[in-house]
Amino acid sequence: MSDAAQPGAAEVRAAAEALKTALDRHLEAVERRSAEGGSGAGAARAEAAVHAAFDELAAAGEAYDELLYDVYDEVTPFEIPGGDSMPAYAGPEEPSTIGVLIRRDYTVVEPQRLMAQAQRVTALDPDSADADEEALEGPFAGSGVHAALSVLFGEYEPDEIATRHEEFGLEEGDSTLWVIAGDEPAEPGEWLGSPFEGADPEQVVCRFDVSAVFDEEDLYEDEDGDGGGGPVVRAAH
Repeated sequence: MSDAAQPGAAEVRAAAEALKTALDRHLEAVERRSAEGGSGAGAARAEAAVHAAFDELAAAGEAYDELLYDVYDEVTPFEIPGGDSMPAYAGPEEPSTIGVLIRRDYTVVEPQRLMAQAQRVTALDPDSADADEEALEGPFAGSGVHAALSVLFGEYEPDEIATRHEEFGLEEGDSTLWVIAGDEPAEPGEWLGSPFEGADPEQVVCRFDVSAVFDEEDLYEDEDGDGGGGPVVRAAH
């Protein structure tokens, strides 16, 4: 690219003005949605306008950030969630059903702790163990871990395991939660064979991602100003 084609101060200033305009439009759309209330065709249109203004704001922010870096080698302190990782919402304006899809990954970092917790559960409630119960006391760690996971995930709700994962010898990895809109409820048992296969990104109302990768570039600082400290949550419309 020639020197004449390189962006300069004027392009950065124009991008900044576009970002200001997008901020104003986003706030106006949010205010209109609040005035419309929570139901009806007007509310649905207001909600769609907020989503459109959000996308416009995200695009303007990204353009400004890129130009600021190209021209001045500087970045903004903002992280617009979503980006181009999800397509624009194209689901029903007034959903009658929702599906909540959750994935949480863990690494088994302390197998002995995991199996000890499972043994405590089976000691208190022998019915919680399955046919592999004897593997919990056997010499084969692989079988023991398999059985222990079956016991613990059968005994505790996933949210409790997420809260107490360190007690169970687990280390949390990435996680995501999708809220998907629908028009009609699924038939009983319809999707149990492949629970995530029919997830349509265009029907995602909102999404929440947690990953340590988000703080690789020091996107946030803790209260002491040291930065880092754990996975970061990103939300997307």
